[in-house]
Amino acid sequence: MAKVMVGLSGGVDSAVAAALLVEQGHEVAAGYMKNWINAEGIPGDCPWEQDIEDARAVAAKLGIEFRVIDLIDAYRGRIVDYLIEGYRSGVTPNPDVWCNREMKFGVFLDYAVSQGFGMVATGHYARKRTLGDGSPAILRGADPNKDQSYFLSLLTRRQAECALFPTGEMLKPEVRAVAERFGLPVAAKKDSQGICFLGQVRMSDFLRHYLPDTPGEIVDTEGRVLGEHRGLHLYTLGQRKGHGVASPREGMAYVVVGKDASSNRLILGWDDPMSEGLYARTCVVGSLSPLDDSLFQRHSVEAQPRYRSKAEPAAIEPLGSDRVRLEFRTPQRAIAPGQICAFYDGGRLLGGGVFESAV
Repeated sequence: MAKVMVGLSGGVDSAVAAALLVEQGHEVAAGYMKNWINAEGIPGDCPWEQDIEDARAVAAKLGIEFRVIDLIDAYRGRIVDYLIEGYRSGVTPNPDVWCNREMKFGVFLDYAVSQGFGMVATGHYARKRTLGDGSPAILRGADPNKDQSYFLSLLTRRQAECALFPTGEMLKPEVRAVAERFGLPVAAKKDSQGICFLGQVRMSDFLRHYLPDTPGEIVDTEGRVLGEHRGLHLYTLGQRKGHGVASPREGMAYVVVGKDASSNRLILGWDDPMSEGLYARTCVVGSLSPLDDSLFQRHSVEAQPRYRSKAEPAAIEPLGSDRVRLEFRTPQRAIAPGQICAFYDGGRLLGGGVFESAV
């Protein structure tokens, strides 16, 4: 049996993870990661106080130790600053993936180890296996509608070795049923939404609090001026709404197909694989975090460019110690620098990296 610290978020998934570990006979304690309290007046709802009380109630029901761990400074330095600097520089960050690497399996794991715990468990819908050579393998979650392995794609091997995902073998309705069986007070609580630990905060409101509007021209792919934008950091590649420009084509909306930081221009075009800018077949992925060294010897992988997209076949070519070139079999929509690409072999996660360019 292992000595495990569970990251209790106040939700049902992590609560069931804790309950299952207790049932299995592990020595379990629970920690709530206090990362963000929205003390700066950003519009939105960050229900951290309720989440702490819900997590505390779950721990009491299970009879396990409960701690509130203040990680606010680390979260600001590792996640908030990453978000702000990413958007300021013109890339599209993914705070949820980075949060798992830097916070849940970074600072929180380090804290747990310092307190004598060998493992950290979360409520992620992913599965873990130990291979014949002793190395860890992360597999897609059993529930295809809830699989969260994509969000674990930047974990290091050490982090994966120390991770447990007790709910990953279950479907969501089964998780709810187990919560009812244990009489957990969050059994019927709705799933949380929003940015990792920020809660129901609109990204545009969050960014406007830290980055001033920098208006510039909106142009089409021919350079014709169509209007004015509020700041390039407030728009994403593939965005259909919110740019304020009506399309001259009936039934076909303008979409964001590019951002020219040098001229502060937002570029609109059409959602068409044959149109310029929006679709790309060739990409460079850097800052690789491989869970399996075979990633660098492979000729092909399944590459997933976003959480809710499919993993697509792609040829892979190493470009150095932590960069690869991908050639997708079919053009991919709205790949933006800064986004995360996860690599798979069937249902097994091979690692991930950050898109640097796409053409």
